[in-house]
Amino acid sequence: MSETSPNAAPLLDAVKIGIVSISDRASTGVYEDKGLPALQDWLTRALQNPVTFEARLIPDETPVISATLIALVDAGCSLVLTTGGTGPALRDVTPEATLAVAHKEMPGFGEQMRQISLKFVPTAILSRQVAVIRDSSLIINLPGQPKAIAETLEGLKDAQGQQVVNGIFAAVPYCIDLIGGPYLETDERVCKAFRPKNATRSK
Repeated sequence: MSETSPNAAPLLDAVKIGIVSISDRASTGVYEDKGLPALQDWLTRALQNPVTFEARLIPDETPVISATLIALVDAGCSLVLTTGGTGPALRDVTPEATLAVAHKEMPGFGEQMRQISLKFVPTAILSRQVAVIRDSSLIINLPGQPKAIAETLEGLKDAQGQQVVNGIFAAVPYCIDLIGGPYLETDERVCKAFRPKNATRSK
């Protein structure tokens, strides 16, 4: 299932993003999946680039998850975001399936996600999200709840809208630069990307 963001800005680099919701029950229609809409909504608000989304809804099965991630990378997704399956339950296997396809691990993303979530709930220490690089793609496991997805991507702001804790997405555009992907422009009202001055394009 592919869909292009309506906010496409023609002068910016086009980007293809894989979004994957991992849930046994949602994938079999027991309940409505909320992960994919939450991911697409946030990314559409945060990015100024023209975005094509490759969306997948799959069960908590290690071979299926790994195969899906490989297929999305091979299809040209510079960024792949997953939601679900990162807790300690027996069926939660997303981190293992992600690490199985990794060429490099990026532990800082998981560390920061847990730090953000700990501001809200002590059970954030049970989360096992990981981030990896495969070829020229960045793959990040996100939490399963839409509210937590937005919090970890965007970070925490005070009542005046000033950033208190950086979300993980602030580092994503520069990471993608470094692995040879497209130049991502963010809407600073949602998330301000950080790059060194020598890596920032003049507007």
